[in-house]
Amino acid sequence: MKIYNTLSKTIEDFRPIDENLVKMYTCGPTVYNYAHLGNLRMYIHEDVFEKTLRYLGYNVKRVMNITDVGHLESDADEGEDKMLKGAKRENKTVWEIAQYYTDAFFDDIDKLNIKRPDVVAKATDYINEYIEFIKVLEQKGYTYVANGNVYFDITKVKDYTKLSGMDLDSLRSAAREGVELDVNKKNPHDFVLWFTKSKFENQAMKWDSPWGVGYPGWHIECSVISLSNLGEEMDIHCGGVDHIPVHHTNEIAQTESYTGKDWVKYWWHGEFLIDNEGKMSKSSGEFLTLALLIKKGYNPLTYRYFVLNSHYRKQLAFSFDSIAAAENAYNKLKSRISFIKDNADGVIKNSEAINKFKNDFENCLRDDLNTANAITVLYEMLKSEELNNNEKLSLIEDFDKVLSLDLLKEEEKDEVHDELSAYIDQMIQKRQEAKKNKDYRQADQIRAELLEKGIMLEDTRQGVNWKKIN
Repeated sequence: MKIYNTLSKTIEDFRPIDENLVKMYTCGPTVYNYAHLGNLRMYIHEDVFEKTLRYLGYNVKRVMNITDVGHLESDADEGEDKMLKGAKRENKTVWEIAQYYTDAFFDDIDKLNIKRPDVVAKATDYINEYIEFIKVLEQKGYTYVANGNVYFDITKVKDYTKLSGMDLDSLRSAAREGVELDVNKKNPHDFVLWFTKSKFENQAMKWDSPWGVGYPGWHIECSVISLSNLGEEMDIHCGGVDHIPVHHTNEIAQTESYTGKDWVKYWWHGEFLIDNEGKMSKSSGEFLTLALLIKKGYNPLTYRYFVLNSHYRKQLAFSFDSIAAAENAYNKLKSRISFIKDNADGVIKNSEAINKFKNDFENCLRDDLNTANAITVLYEMLKSEELNNNEKLSLIEDFDKVLSLDLLKEEEKDEVHDELSAYIDQMIQKRQEAKKNKDYRQADQIRAELLEKGIMLEDTRQGVNWKKIN
């Protein structure tokens, strides 16, 4: 198997440190709000990575953190505390916010058929471990205290920017414009290991420490959680490309200073989901969620299908036209497979043809997880005249171990009966005629009438689609 390693900036053969166990760490959510579709894109790709490893015969232990403390608005330790921001927004305690959005996150990934990691670790469960970790760094001379906060001194680290390859002088300390810089730092790129003094007087999450009552910085949690669950060396660390210059760079600096050895063999990063305004993020206050897609009538697995038809290292443009096209393609795929199921015939014996398609599918995954090509193999297999339907069904079941698109699962019958469906089609036709005649008032009235009946219309380049929304 070949994967792109951000550390070497090349595609490499994947060779685990221990052939008996692949150790994998994925950065989890900061649970102050819902995950947006860009976040979920990365979790889908990570899920495919893990399932591919298992499909290829590897044993995998995957660990993921839940950030429920310590993450400020900027990755460089400036700005507003995200958990406090969520608590103030909803007039709840930070503990209530953390639990609510943790549950919401897992509800989302369950709907997307994302396997839960083997270990899910809340940041707040490792406070004692953070303190012991900082003590070791302090003893080794990597830290300093300024205005009550404990900082990591990056000037003590050789090759601090080896992951990003960036010039330190050009690396901005603040992740966003308008974020106030931390004047306590000796160097603008130093980062906080433990806060005892901050501008948040109402900080609810506080613990005793040798440096005073306070709370951990964000970067420390991934280092300590991975060391606690995977040991001092691991094979794969996953995350979004936005984590490369600051968060993952700081993780490497503190962890390798702590252990005195190389930490991660393969750094694996996914690109952004973009919309009309650029990279999708929560900073604007409005963002696209899985719940919104469901409200608009889309199957959550349509989004998974949409994501898998892209490569994880390329930006993916989101629009409702593109998601409507993906839903149409996904539904046609499911219908085609349903027809094959209804007409199952033949004995599974054509091992040569089966092995050919299985090898083609596997080779796509081995090629830096090219899921789009893997789906192409699926379509080619469905068209094949070399296979009978039972042989096709056996391959569909096999491929879906990685794709996780519920390809063989029967969908529940739509409650919109034939009579109503015919009525909707008739109303769409009337609306199209009204628009053609520039009678936009009537066109809007038809849309509103259907919406009252729980039917949402969507105009796309491919035509008008309708979705049942309640």
